[in-house]
Amino acid sequence: MHTVAVLALDQVIPFDLSTPIEVFTRTRLPDGRPGYQIRVCAERREIDTGAFALHAPWGLDGLRGADTIIVPGTAAPEAPLSPNVRDALRAAAADGTRIASICSGTFPLAAAGLLTGLRATTHWAAASLLATAHPDIEVDPDVLYVDNGQILTSAGAAAGLDLCLHMIRRDYGSAVAADAARLSVMPLEREGGQAQFIVHDYAPTPQGSALEPLLLWMQDNLAHPLTLADISTQAGVSTRTLIRRFSEQTGTTPLQWLHRARIRQAQHLLETTHHSIERIAAQVGFGSSTAFRDRFKRTVGVSPHTYRRSFI
Repeated sequence: MHTVAVLALDQVIPFDLSTPIEVFTRTRLPDGRPGYQIRVCAERREIDTGAFALHAPWGLDGLRGADTIIVPGTAAPEAPLSPNVRDALRAAAADGTRIASICSGTFPLAAAGLLTGLRATTHWAAASLLATAHPDIEVDPDVLYVDNGQILTSAGAAAGLDLCLHMIRRDYGSAVAADAARLSVMPLEREGGQAQFIVHDYAPTPQGSALEPLLLWMQDNLAHPLTLADISTQAGVSTRTLIRRFSEQTGTTPLQWLHRARIRQAQHLLETTHHSIERIAAQVGFGSSTAFRDRFKRTVGVSPHTYRRSFI
């Protein structure tokens, strides 16, 4: 069983603290066994959260031997990092432990020197502060999370859920991650600047909006060479009106939405079938496998072949 140690620092944000506890403790494997055991750890037995006092059952020794350490955000991200906590995080990193942060939990990782030379994110409101305090970190405020392999960081609040689901997918695959997402009442896809690696059955669709029937039609016709004129005709409006409505209701253009939908469907096929790259390219509406490979790598960050290897 995978052990997750959640490190509670003074002024820990309760929402950030509870996110990994809830998501991981409810994760079940296909045979019904729990996928994770949780340790809530702290330097001192009692931690001040601001709203209440937290009694942590584990000390810093609980970090040793954990497969993953998660550092939730705190209300005081600039507070000096305790030498004991710093040393514990560095020791865990040296041992190869996966270490992740939620929201302003990025700051303790930075203070421990674990993000030097890496790309990282944090809550958008604290991004400039992180970049100023740690110029050796490439701070990206526009993404939901950043996965550097061993070290991961996420943006604020709900982005911690995205990160936890991403780690579940890495640990146990898409089917288990999908079940965890449903239990968390989370969509499997969220709008954001970073490609999401959870389950990719559908592209983001604003349910209940006037565009929903059109988006479902587009989803059902991904294999066809749809043009802006085709989509406008299906919607029964001019291309100008279509572009305006898409911008208002999805935050993107019709063709950009279509590209994202095709890539997400391709990810799903790569995860769940043994179809060739060429066949998948045709199934999701790309005229050539070369064009598909190029678009996939620009969107996801890796080639279709490399992506598929994560599920083999």
